[in-house]
This record gives sequence, structure tokens and C-alpha cells, in this order.
Amino acid sequence: MRDKITILKENLARTIVGKEDAIKLVIVALLSGGHALLEDVPGVGKTLLAKSLARSIDGKFQRIQCTPDLLPSDVTGTNIWNPSTREFEFLSGPAFANILLTDEINRATPRTQSSLLEVMEEKQITVDGVARFVPSPFFVIATQNPIEYQGTFPLPEAQMDRFAISLSLGYPSFEEELQMLERQLNSTSINELSPCITLAEVMDLQTQVSRVKVAPEIQKYIVNLITASRNDDDITLGVSPRGTSILQKTSQALAFLEGRDYVIPDDIKFLAPNVLSHRLIPAGGRNAKVIVARLLNTVAVE
Repeated sequence: MRDKITILKENLARTIVGKEDAIKLVIVALLSGGHALLEDVPGVGKTLLAKSLARSIDGKFQRIQCTPDLLPSDVTGTNIWNPSTREFEFLSGPAFANILLTDEINRATPRTQSSLLEVMEEKQITVDGVARFVPSPFFVIATQNPIEYQGTFPLPEAQMDRFAISLSLGYPSFEEELQMLERQLNSTSINELSPCITLAEVMDLQTQVSRVKVAPEIQKYIVNLITASRNDDDITLGVSPRGTSILQKTSQALAFLEGRDYVIPDDIKFLAPNVLSHRLIPAGGRNAKVIVARLLNTVAVE
């Protein structure tokens, strides 16, 4: 099954140039059963990455372009009246997908943003008192522009906490941008990507990831790291217990990707900036990733 992951990474690399760590982090989020938040400027490949992943796993892909007039029912679906049957019928929304891209999520109103809370956590949507499960696997990739704030609504902490991983693709290097132009002339487009892994295999991989061993010493290291975030003078709000759980789950996924059936401290150190930074509120406008890096340097592995 790890060979399947290798093929998946190679498939994504056919359209995404030079972003090995970003591809790895997105796959880690998928295999750990979480979701990913891409915070970056427009045009760096966020949508391309989401579409390429959907094509690679042969999953149903849906995209929501968030705007201030977007309604919760535009995301979840709604009941409509059928005159012929004289009954209400449920018309499913785009959230009923395997890969859901919510583009510029911070442009949706808080009411619409909150419509994603239940489905991201419980994999179900409740409309008019009836709960309906979304397809499995279910994976949300949300994007937001961290630079342009006009007409946006900042994500509340409760919603930020739902994302397993937050990452930034960043601008390509000079060589990577040249390679991108070369590929544009003669390489594979998204529509030409072939599925390399089935939905059933993704779910099987998620099950295998959950069996990766985590030693008590590693668990203590995770808890000590989280506790340090709650007692730091540079942090107004520390990491939640959900963050503790997700850091362990994502470390299991990363260990599996690296060919191990056990987690090592380096897995935690690699993931911590992307798993913890968006879950804490720094004091005085400080940089969250800088604080997490400092905690990693001060909290010892027992």
C-alpha cells in the first residue's frame, strides 16, 4: 500500500512543480482523516492541487467559490417541494463529495462558514432535523488569501481548529518556475491525469495509518509540547485537546508515508508548525510559527 502512496505523490508531482513538502502534508491530512487549509496568495496552485488529488483518487470533486452572498443551503443542500409527489425532496449540495474545495473560505459570512463545522467533524449534514452522511472518504481543502482582507470574514477559532493542517505553497523558485513553463508546453494537464488509487484503497490506508505505533514517550512529548503552548507568555490562547489528538494522528500518517510502523520525534517536529500554528493565538501580533519553532527547541524529548 505504501507503493500506492508513492504513485500518488508522483501523480500529483506531474501537475504541481517542486512542492514535495506541500504534497506530503496534504496526503498526511487525507490519510489521517483530517482536512487542510491552504493560506496563500492567488495563483500559486491551490486549486490545481485540490483538483489533481481528486483526479488521482478517482473521487467526486466539488468546488465552492465563497462569496458574501453564499448561503448555508448552497453548501449543504436543501429540501425542495415536488408538486408531482406532493412531498419535499432533498437536493444535495456540493458538500456531498469526496474532495470539497472551498475557495476563499474567508469571503463567506460566519453563518455560511459554520455550515461546514458539522460535516468536517462528523462527516454528516443535518437539514430540517434529518442527518445525512457524506461519501467516504471526505476531505475538505479550504483556501484563503492572507494578504487581501477587504470583504472578508476571519475564520473563528472553532473553525480553524477543524483543520488538521494549515500550509502555504509559496512562490516557486527560479528553476521551478522555468520547469513550470516547460511543462506547460508539453506536459500532462489535469484532465489527462489517470486515477492511481481507489477510494476503497484510501479508506484502507486510513485504517492502516491508525494502527501505527506511538510509544508512551512520544505521547508524553506531544502533551508536553501542547502544555507549553498553554503556559507561554507569548501566547494568548494555547492549543486545544483536539490539536493534541490531531498531532498524534498526523504523525502516524507521516510515519506510514516514510515507511515506518512507529512514530519518531522527528515526525512531531516536522508537523508541529503546520498542525499547531493555526490553533493558537499569539500575543501582541507575534508570529505563530516562530513561537512553535521556539517551543520545539525548548521542550525536550523524554
